[in-house]
Amino acid sequence: MRAGISQAPLSNCTVDISYSLTFYQVSYSVIFLVAVVTHGMALHRLCLSACTMSSTAIYMISLSAADLFFVISLPLRIYFYHQKARALSSKTGDASNWTSGVYISLYGGIFFLMCIAVDRYFAVVHPLALPHRRMRIAQLVSGGIWCLVLGISLGLPLLRSAAARPQHPCLLDPSSPHHHAIILVALGLVLGSFLLPAALLLYSYCKVLSVLRHPRRRSRSQLRSRRHTLTVIYWVLGVFLVCFVPYHVNLLVYTLTHVGLLQHCGLAKATMALHPVALSLASSNCCLNPLIYYFSSSLVHKEASHKGSGSQ
Repeated sequence: MRAGISQAPLSNCTVDISYSLTFYQVSYSVIFLVAVVTHGMALHRLCLSACTMSSTAIYMISLSAADLFFVISLPLRIYFYHQKARALSSKTGDASNWTSGVYISLYGGIFFLMCIAVDRYFAVVHPLALPHRRMRIAQLVSGGIWCLVLGISLGLPLLRSAAARPQHPCLLDPSSPHHHAIILVALGLVLGSFLLPAALLLYSYCKVLSVLRHPRRRSRSQLRSRRHTLTVIYWVLGVFLVCFVPYHVNLLVYTLTHVGLLQHCGLAKATMALHPVALSLASSNCCLNPLIYYFSSSLVHKEASHKGSGSQ
């Protein structure tokens, strides 16, 4: 596809996104306040429970660290958009150019929620797996995920800026066929970083649900554990559906329209207009994840208790 042809459908296809600066200020303020409350609830619950360590706890700590990295940056982020709104009140261009912290929280949440799902799979479907081996694996996997998430958080803003500024190419030019390939490879890696964890998460929870729904006699403690596990499963699935799916669908269509592979002005306008909403939904995962810690604290304590009793 020639560069001139790919750019023609979007040459006069613009949309006013001046609202985005104010929208980011309001949405991030709400996210910050809710995140402070939910993280406070989770920390209070963890402080009341025994200080124990398990593979689930390792993933929870990593997920919490990714969330807190973003939450701590929110006041500066809000101030940044406030200052930019004052300086560029008449412009509708690059309004979302400070997003690396968002991607750390976003993809940290995706990968560590996947790890929690796989960990639940082994705990429920294969309960005889050695806890100390799962802890060692959890430590190694968490370290690898942090390296991967940091790499994605540096690369995805370049993809966004390249698609958003075809008239001012900096590192990547969407009008260049050579850069088309680079942008699409980057898009494929980003979508793969969402779809692969989502597939593993769905598989793990489907297997867990099939075991939990199998009729058998359970003690009262087992019934409580079952309820907690089901709550975690449904909550994680809800976070994926509300926070992560809209963002990646919008990112896919946004990039394809701006590199000219999907020549539809209406879709281009819609994805440009919806990007602040989709990004704010993705950012809101830092508010919802602490509730997963809250509901999972009893599971962490139960597994660690079994480990301690098993070693005696």
